[in-house]
Amino acid sequence: MPLPGAGQPAPVEAVRLHGICKSFGEVHALGGVDLRVGLGECVGLVGHNGAGKSTLMNVLAGTLAQDAGSLHVLGHAVPPGARHAEVRCVFQEGSLCPNLTIAENGRVAHGGIRGFGWRRRAGALMTDALDQVFPGHGLGPGALVADLGIGQRQAVEIARAFSHTGTPPAVVILDEPTSSLDGHAAAGLLAYVRRFVAGGGAVVFISHKLNEVLQVADRIAVMRDGLVVLDQAGAGMTRDGVVAAMGHAVPPVRAGQARAASARPVRLAVGPAATGGIPLSAREGEVVGLAGLAGHGQTPLLRRVLAAATRRDAAIQLQAAAALVPGDRGADGVFPLWSIARNMTLRALPSLRTGPLLDPRRERALAVDWRARMGLVTPDVGNPILSLSGGNQQKALFARALASDAKLVLMDDPMRGVDIGTKRDVYALIAQEAEAGRTFLWYTTEFDELLHCDRVFVFRDGRITGELAAADVTEDAVLRLSFADAA
Repeated sequence: MPLPGAGQPAPVEAVRLHGICKSFGEVHALGGVDLRVGLGECVGLVGHNGAGKSTLMNVLAGTLAQDAGSLHVLGHAVPPGARHAEVRCVFQEGSLCPNLTIAENGRVAHGGIRGFGWRRRAGALMTDALDQVFPGHGLGPGALVADLGIGQRQAVEIARAFSHTGTPPAVVILDEPTSSLDGHAAAGLLAYVRRFVAGGGAVVFISHKLNEVLQVADRIAVMRDGLVVLDQAGAGMTRDGVVAAMGHAVPPVRAGQARAASARPVRLAVGPAATGGIPLSAREGEVVGLAGLAGHGQTPLLRRVLAAATRRDAAIQLQAAAALVPGDRGADGVFPLWSIARNMTLRALPSLRTGPLLDPRRERALAVDWRARMGLVTPDVGNPILSLSGGNQQKALFARALASDAKLVLMDDPMRGVDIGTKRDVYALIAQEAEAGRTFLWYTTEFDELLHCDRVFVFRDGRITGELAAADVTEDAVLRLSFADAA
């Protein structure tokens, strides 16, 4: 796949945004943003949830019209709300058609593929893009998107953005592109981004995974409260410096020190029939991690445990009420027609009655309390849930589980799109709730999050290949078990 500008001079400036302002009613999302992206450059864009990153990229992609300011792409002025053919965007919430195959989704993005044999050509295009960005992906062009896991859908979305039938895109916006990818797939994407940029392309890389931003970005821009507050070369940046510019204290990482839970009652016991030989247990007050490559059985196990709360499962003994914090908030989390308050309090509604009726004052009070505890960026919890940024929607789902009476909280890679400051607060909240006796079963694709767990079970091909005590959780140990033979 040839890259733009390879072997020939190209304009230095790919994108220039000047004085970009955007408001949504009383919410001022962008307050006059200036940002430049050069060809042959990857710009890392970071900031807390609600800082304006996704809004700014929607303006660049042409899916939002700015209220004020100018946009130039490859030296040409672009009218507000207009799309530019050279700009591609991988949106945080995804834009694939779930009822279509991978090949058909490729055809949607490339209208020039038509006539007899279009499905074969579209399939070859998508397969080639997937092969280059995610070698060994294992996806066929005829696979229905609705049947894919969230990480596989994200891989298809990313590959489609880089695919082309003639001239490659000049600018690719990646909004939280690795939020659902495991470490192996994320490494493949970062390597491809560097190849794309080396060939003359431009990339805007938005992520809360600061180690990835520092690894891939030539320049880092930090947004806070709708403005770019820092813009400098990535080579001179450190993780602590980025966090400080975002307005957060540097979050501590808890060393692996297991809580003394051996004498506490077992909240969850999963037999070997459901885990492939190694049983899984979680006691009162424990934080138990699930690790391994994405799509190897962690999410199905969480769903099976949740289902055991309402129907008998011979392989699972559940001794407490359970609540789920989903990672795929679009498909499994938010109720898009409901308010923020109702989305947050749904799991606790039985406790908010006065007599036989729901008490709206108690419901609102609970939502307001958790808005403060989770740091939700919204002027009113009565606003629609979709008025929140993706990261703030995820905070609302955390609040839904933690505000309930569930003593077992199941977490399905829940930190997708959540900023580092909120992660720090959530980690502290999990530790606090565990000390109070709550149990957590936590699937995560981020290694650093495993350091907050008391024990970790590693999955491979739907089976548990090993159990690690907190003191034994290292990246090498997790990787070794992730590729171990599960037979």
